[in-house]
Amino acid sequence: METFLNWFPLDLPLIAQNFDRFLVGVRVTLGLTFLSLALGAALAVPLAIARASRHRVLNPLVWTYTYVFRGTPLLVQTYLLYYGAGQFAFIRDSWLWDPVLSQAWWCALIAFTLNTAAYSTELLRGAIVDTPAGEVEAAIATGHSYCGRLRRIILPSAFRRAIPAYSNEVIFMLHGSVVASTITLQDILGVGRWLNGRYYLAYEGLITAAVLYFIIVFAITRVFRWLERRYLRHLERRREPAAVAPPMGIK
Repeated sequence: METFLNWFPLDLPLIAQNFDRFLVGVRVTLGLTFLSLALGAALAVPLAIARASRHRVLNPLVWTYTYVFRGTPLLVQTYLLYYGAGQFAFIRDSWLWDPVLSQAWWCALIAFTLNTAAYSTELLRGAIVDTPAGEVEAAIATGHSYCGRLRRIILPSAFRRAIPAYSNEVIFMLHGSVVASTITLQDILGVGRWLNGRYYLAYEGLITAAVLYFIIVFAITRVFRWLERRYLRHLERRREPAAVAPPMGIK
């Protein structure tokens, strides 16, 4: 065993010794990622409805918001909030400064939420617009109001069809969460960088972080694969029954 450890290019005992820090980093990463996804999804639903309805006032406002946050890097958005907000006296003097805007965790959460909400809004808007016309006409024919059509027909159908694309957004948000390490938060990548700097290593911390991200992404893909099988089963092509061979002697 000792011979193997001497041959292996990574310092496994050192990684194991500091693995509790990586577990803390996993907790920070998952907390930021999934909380921002939940808040972003809650924001995306009304914003997507406003975009899909083509309201004269709301539609251009929501379009501007999504265009700005989808057109700029998440790193820039986080930096502007974390480093830029404190440059304004009225923000430093407000009641939000001490409990929220002066804390790196809250700044990261706000930036991540606004970013994923912009992407989720456009994703859900496309699913709403692509709702089959027959389903909408059937709802109108049965006397459903606009809110009733949204609640019972359009949104449930859009949510189901958005599952495959939203899985990509979840993974992209997880990967984008590494931005948190640049504003002093000890997420998975932040712990990996700390390990390399603390012990003057080249890649042990980064490889450990990469493996942890790989495991989390694998779990996420399995969950969304299950959701697709459960809620999109009706979209799968039905297999045609195999042709039955005629009895012997009959053509």
